[in-house]
Amino acid sequence: MHLGVLTAGLVLSVIAATLAEPGGAVPPEQAECAARDGSADDEEGRDLYMRACATCHGVDGKGAAARDLGFETPPPDFSDCNFATREPDADWIAVAHQGGPVRGFAQEMPAFGEALSEEELQKILNHIRTFCTEDQWPRGELNLPRAFVTEKAYPEDETVVSTTVESEGGTAIITEIIYEKRFGARSQIELAVPLGVLEYTSGALLGDMALSFKRVLHHNLSGASIFSLGGEVILPTGGSELGKGTPIFEPFASFGQGLMAELFLQLQGGMELPLDQEGHQNEAFLNGVIGRTITQGKWGRAWSPMVEVIASHGFEADRTRIDVAPQMQIALNQRQHVMINIGVRIPVGSSGGPTQFMVYLLWEWFDGGFFEGW
Repeated sequence: MHLGVLTAGLVLSVIAATLAEPGGAVPPEQAECAARDGSADDEEGRDLYMRACATCHGVDGKGAAARDLGFETPPPDFSDCNFATREPDADWIAVAHQGGPVRGFAQEMPAFGEALSEEELQKILNHIRTFCTEDQWPRGELNLPRAFVTEKAYPEDETVVSTTVESEGGTAIITEIIYEKRFGARSQIELAVPLGVLEYTSGALLGDMALSFKRVLHHNLSGASIFSLGGEVILPTGGSELGKGTPIFEPFASFGQGLMAELFLQLQGGMELPLDQEGHQNEAFLNGVIGRTITQGKWGRAWSPMVEVIASHGFEADRTRIDVAPQMQIALNQRQHVMINIGVRIPVGSSGGPTQFMVYLLWEWFDGGFFEGW
């Protein structure tokens, strides 16, 4: 069985390498997206931008001074790749069509839906995309919904508070506070601090803290794919109740693929390698999630039902554990940078482990304060 897990991990890398090659089959929606990128400097889009947008956003996309416009909020800098690449086309079109308030932004951004068609707004956006001239930044279309366990490939600036509750064999509530910070176009560090409350303890206990690094090696907008490599160090900061008692090194690979009809697939494979082998064992893991993002109405919030499969194999014990976790991620506010995910993790067959209720609250703080955009 452990050979199957390792083979699946190898398949993950092969899939990513294959998708990086040109000439592969591309679904219709992705082919359309690629065509839009190819026409980003189209003359009509540039002319429409100059007529409708340049007064506030500038000929070069850097934005006019707020004091000259009489605005409280300065226009964004479209040439700043760190800003301009993070959101997918759909969010830009929503704001341009309906105005800033549709995503919880300033009212100074007017609605152009009655003056310009969605096709014309897309042509303007294609021109706006040319202001960022650095192609190493992954686009927001590749930022797929976050599952409970499967590490996504896209680098993020966010804070997640995740809680797991299990009642079999005694009640246990484990809350993990996760801080993710993006560096540059492709890199991210992450700090995770777990705290647990057990049935027989009077207060919260510290678990094993983890520090990880992830870097995007490949991203392909027209193919809707992204691939990253990373590594995590789990530190023995927890006591005997919540800790492993030894440092654990965890190299991993993550892959994301957008599919037709707003479907998506994510995979993560890797190893857990404890420094102290006595009383511990090496493990291989392979996690995957498939889901779909559904928009409420034309411009409303996003709902993302997902099914996650979490598999691990301990080599010394020669034992495989497989869990299935159906879940639903929901955008809570108009800006859609505060989200909740609710689900349950269920063991398959006799592979072991209790059933767990899981929930997290996610805040993408790059997009604004927690109480903004409601």
